[in-house]
Amino acid sequence: MKNSTFKKSRIANVARRAIVPLAALVLAGFAGPAISGVTLHSGNSYLTIDYDLQAWYQSRGYTSSTTPGGLNNFFLRRNRIVLSGQYNNYVGFFVDTDAPVDGQQGFNDRSMTYADAYVTIDTNDAYQFIVGKFKIPFTRENLEDCFGALTMDRSLLLAYTPFAASRDTGVAMWGNFHNAMFQYRVMVSNGRQSNGQGNTPKSEPMVTGRITASLLDPEYGYGYESTYLGTMKVLTIGASYEYQQDVVWDNYAAQTDPKNYEAWTTDIFYEYPFHSGTYTASAAYMHYSTGNAINSASPDPNLPLTTQLQGYYVKAGYMFPRKIGIGRLQFFLRHEKSQYNLLTGYGDQQWNSGGFNYYISGQQLKVTGEYAHVTFNTQDPLNAAMQNYNMETLGLQLLF
Repeated sequence: MKNSTFKKSRIANVARRAIVPLAALVLAGFAGPAISGVTLHSGNSYLTIDYDLQAWYQSRGYTSSTTPGGLNNFFLRRNRIVLSGQYNNYVGFFVDTDAPVDGQQGFNDRSMTYADAYVTIDTNDAYQFIVGKFKIPFTRENLEDCFGALTMDRSLLLAYTPFAASRDTGVAMWGNFHNAMFQYRVMVSNGRQSNGQGNTPKSEPMVTGRITASLLDPEYGYGYESTYLGTMKVLTIGASYEYQQDVVWDNYAAQTDPKNYEAWTTDIFYEYPFHSGTYTASAAYMHYSTGNAINSASPDPNLPLTTQLQGYYVKAGYMFPRKIGIGRLQFFLRHEKSQYNLLTGYGDQQWNSGGFNYYISGQQLKVTGEYAHVTFNTQDPLNAAMQNYNMETLGLQLLF
């Protein structure tokens, strides 16, 4: 989901037909041409067609003696065709296809899927609706545009809801008050659903709520950027809560003692352009729980490992005030810690990374590089994914 699709503050009805290309201009046009894609008009309606690509090279070297060697891959991290637009002054739409991580670790020719497919209904700035498949408004990092990232990518697992990951199918109401100083989001979606064979005690909907306060420039949209490249002065504080009743049996074999899913998070984001450059900082804490069902005597074999997870991240960035060569240079750092609370002790880890973004034409054409050092409190000798490693990634992003 591209956050520019949600930049519909409803300032005036006459601006609605142009809101998607205007948002692309504001959010991507920091250097060079700004408007991406091709827009077709038909009366009061329009359709914009975009192509978005992230091509990566990644090298992972294991430091554990139980897994010699490493992995080296060229792959397409994201490869999307996007259709978005307005049906009329009140109804909009967005759909994008993706074949993610195509070519990674020998998985070639990945099937194309729908990353998002939804309709927007905007009655006014305070009461807006989304219906379909779209991003869950729980963590800020999940709501941040993956094509407008500060670091190489989001957290591998920490930022995502255990049962629905990044997106879910449902309906949301959201809006802005006092010129978007205050913002709210409420989503009702599937969450973990019954397969009709007793895998869950019930099949209740998942409810997600989020509130934010922007103390400097407002962030109007449903989604965010993780860097505005010096075009805004932002200080936003947010908090979210998520709940689904009876999602798992504590005793899976006997199918007794149902447990609920609960999660909460708090976050803060700051970016400010000074004469010396643009400084960015953000942090968040996440807590996910299903009543410790993952560690029961008879656990659900399909229960995700992230259902008893706590963790946090801290990110920081600095962008030089003027061009260096043909583009703008930005450095970033990331520290992240996750605690899975498994009886084995596996999974608990620390992530430390640093890298750069070189914006040749804003977010529309950029090169990103990152070095990451990942360590586990207890390494799993049988699972390379839970062993210490160093990773270098170099990526090219093109948005058209």
